[in-house]
Amino acid sequence: MRFLLPKSRILFQTATRPFVPAFTNASKFSYKQQQLRLLSESTRQAIERVLSAKPVVLFMKGTPESPQCGFSRASIQILGLQGVDPKKFVAFNVLENNEIREGIKEYSNWPTIPQLYVNKEFIGGCDILVSMYQSKELGDLLEKEKVLVPPEESADANAEKPSS
Repeated sequence: MRFLLPKSRILFQTATRPFVPAFTNASKFSYKQQQLRLLSESTRQAIERVLSAKPVVLFMKGTPESPQCGFSRASIQILGLQGVDPKKFVAFNVLENNEIREGIKEYSNWPTIPQLYVNKEFIGGCDILVSMYQSKELGDLLEKEKVLVPPEESADANAEKPSS
């Protein structure tokens, strides 16, 4: 008598088990280690230099003044609404460097751009930023990391604006 697993059980086991070719030693490495192996050392170092430039880094398509995709535009708007200090923010235009454009996806293990980092920690893409903004988590995180415009500066800026 043969015992067979139901088809659904077989499909579940196949779908959840990662594919590791039998002829490689890939099974000895974690998924993150395998991903980092695909990233060239020079690209990794370039990404880390960008991440070290300022506490808040946005890898985006285009520039803050001229975003080249709707998701990058939304991300910039959210950071502006939150009051991120321009002195603590830098945007990197991935359209100018294809190696970093592809490398940042491997570095973060996140398939899309834009990507936000705060103090070298990957936060997420546009969908995550929108969700965090709506739940007030993003404001709390940015405040905790001390990357918002200080209250006295924002009060001074409002006082200098002429009223209509």
